[in-house]
Amino acid sequence: MLITNHVLSGALIGAATDNPAVALPLGVASHFALDALPHWGKWLSKSHFLRVAVADGLTGLAVMGAAAAVTPTVRRASVIAGMLGAAIPDVDKPTRIFFGFSPFPRRVDEFHSRIQDEAPGRFYSHEMVAAALFAAGFTALTVAARARAATDLLAAMRARP
Repeated sequence: MLITNHVLSGALIGAATDNPAVALPLGVASHFALDALPHWGKWLSKSHFLRVAVADGLTGLAVMGAAAAVTPTVRRASVIAGMLGAAIPDVDKPTRIFFGFSPFPRRVDEFHSRIQDEAPGRFYSHEMVAAALFAAGFTALTVAARARAATDLLAAMRARP
């Protein structure tokens, strides 16, 4: 699964809870659950992987910034925790490329590799559909949270003498 989709799923998880201590481990768990689903992959070469990974990584970072910016303050820490939790299992890829090792124990790396259900030709049918669903869910929860915050603010203003 592309890192951008992991980030979007983590944002959705964080938006659904107001507790970063809950959002972080749920984000991690979501990463492995999504990697076990059919998704795009099986790169033609290392250079092909790097072209996709750089673009996806930058997109994922932009999504993280945008999601944090639009999230109401009361949920922001949870959204950030969910996104970090959902993205952190893939830190093994850049550390392998740039430093020659994974920061995770061998068993974690083996599990992570074993659960992948990757195949070419799944970009539009799997990755883009997942991105649209996660983004729509996050947007719906964020709009609802902003509406609640505005309603609460109006109620507090009316309650003032």
